[in-house]
Amino acid sequence: MTENTATPKNDAPIFNIEKLYVKDMSLEIPNAPAIFLQRENPQIDLQLQTKAAQLEEGVFEVEVTVTVTAKVAEKDQTMFLIEAKQAGIFQVRNMPAAEMEGILAVMCPNILYPYLREVVSDVAVRGGFAPVLLNPINFEAIYQQQKQQAQAQAQAEGATVKH
Repeated sequence: MTENTATPKNDAPIFNIEKLYVKDMSLEIPNAPAIFLQRENPQIDLQLQTKAAQLEEGVFEVEVTVTVTAKVAEKDQTMFLIEAKQAGIFQVRNMPAAEMEGILAVMCPNILYPYLREVVSDVAVRGGFAPVLLNPINFEAIYQQQKQQAQAQAQAEGATVKH
């Protein structure tokens, strides 16, 4: 009998959540205390960003940042501004390179977003306002739209170079 001295290779895909945390959070109420006398429902503006960075081989930090601005339309006064950044450290190994971008742009933000929604709502309540209930976000649709825009831009740039 011959012994197999080769060490077994474990190429199974690995996806682990190492840590979830609030990376940054701020609340501004520039027109307090007078703004608390307003009875009008505010108009809510929402800005959302995602970002991913490799920390080491197979380990990534993903951030989802939201900026919520509530304004009283009649007077164009800001009621409050909340900025929150929810982050996570994820171990992602043995995944096909073609799938990595989608994992970091869709799967990880889908995990982080419910925590971010809770943080924003909690901060609004602690600031003396009604809870801000952020609608669910389809990160897959955003990712596909960004890919299509990038392809269209690359094609447009390619067309202008050829002429």
